Amino acid sequence: MTNKELRIGVIGTGYVGLVTGTCLAELGRQVICCDVNEEKIRKLNDGIIPIYEPGLEELVKNNRERLTFTTDIKYTVQNSDIIFIAVGTPMGEDGSADLQYVLSVAISIGKYMDHNIFVVDKSTVPVGTAEKVEKQIWDSYFAKFEDGDTIPADDGMVEVLSNPEFLKEGSAIADFSRPDRIVVGHKSEEAKQVMYDLYYPLVRDDASKLIFMDIKSAEMTKYAANSMLATKISFMNEMANICERVGADVNMVRKGIGSDTRIGPKFLYAGCGYGGSCFPKDVQALIKTAHDFDYTPELIEATERVNLKQKYVMANKVLEKFGDDLKGYCFGIWGLAFKPNTDDMREAPAIYVIKTLLEHGAKIKAYDPKATFEAQNCYLKDLDVEYCSSKYDAIKDCNALILLTEWREFQLPDFFEIKKNLKMPIIFDGRNQYGKLNLPEKGFDYYQIGVKHV
Repeated sequence: MTNKELRIGVIGTGYVGLVTGTCLAELGRQVICCDVNEEKIRKLNDGIIPIYEPGLEELVKNNRERLTFTTDIKYTVQNSDIIFIAVGTPMGEDGSADLQYVLSVAISIGKYMDHNIFVVDKSTVPVGTAEKVEKQIWDSYFAKFEDGDTIPADDGMVEVLSNPEFLKEGSAIADFSRPDRIVVGHKSEEAKQVMYDLYYPLVRDDASKLIFMDIKSAEMTKYAANSMLATKISFMNEMANICERVGADVNMVRKGIGSDTRIGPKFLYAGCGYGGSCFPKDVQALIKTAHDFDYTPELIEATERVNLKQKYVMANKVLEKFGDDLKGYCFGIWGLAFKPNTDDMREAPAIYVIKTLLEHGAKIKAYDPKATFEAQNCYLKDLDVEYCSSKYDAIKDCNALILLTEWREFQLPDFFEIKKNLKMPIIFDGRNQYGKLNLPEKGFDYYQIGVKHV
């Protein structure tokens, strides 16, 4: 099977699936990208990219001859030797990962499978999912034969692998093309060789970045990695809250501990709490998995509690400054996405801040370079928020500016323009962007996270 160019199918054209399929096409492979969402596939075939990710639109355009976008899952299964499952695993009410879409794909693979296939779980899934997927494929495969039918001897060998993604929104193309590591969980040597051949162009300078292991360890690796990073963020936010009370500066503390090579400087920035599609969901899924196996993950549960509390920190600072009754006050919000270079608002701190201030009677004006559509049509739908076309329009006649996302265009604004537009020269900086700019000397009442206000 490894003596021919293996055909690739990617089921799911969301963030992970579309980036994966496009980047594999960039390596010269023919890739079929399949999705049940007809409107999304129509847009992709028309050259319209349904998500914002720097560089993705150009990459899709450059590789259009090698990319097929379709809703035909039968065609995808029967014309692919490697199938990546990259559908969503949304968080259930109990915190567990909902596998209904993953298992639905498995049913389709079994139904239409007519040759040997390697199935790769790219979605973030709990430990043990590969076994469930493989069982579902075989159950579906055998169900299509009537009693007494002869089952072809060579009609369907399937092996399910785990290949968790480690893509960061805003830098996904670079992350895929120049990975820190590629983790593959497998059973057979043939599967290992197939994945080695597929990914070798990305790690030819350092093949040790391609890490092979058993499937359950690979599944756990993704949850462990995201929970570790989430814990670092929550730890620094906890330190920030202590720093404010004792008079220390969390920005200095970050430098002091980040210079320790055992700790490192990354993910040590205090802020409004983490959001997005991965950290909140994966932390809660790992907590649920631990409880399913009669273990209480106290540290990870604390990480989650600290993060939820941190999302209200900026709103609480506003309430401490202006009081509980905010009727007659208007606040300008800079940043809606959970991080820069994405339109993703899932679990974004802006949601918590805006809803809290609205509940206390405030008026809200907001600006984000990319996430306004998501806010209007999903995450802040039906809320009384005025969306503006520029950062300065968003603060005109407002009582204060609240910075929540560290977009590049917010890093060095015109502070004279800010002061001219605001009713009061007050800035609440949820990302500590302006700590070195001596804003109090410029006449601003300036609030940071992790620095005592004076």
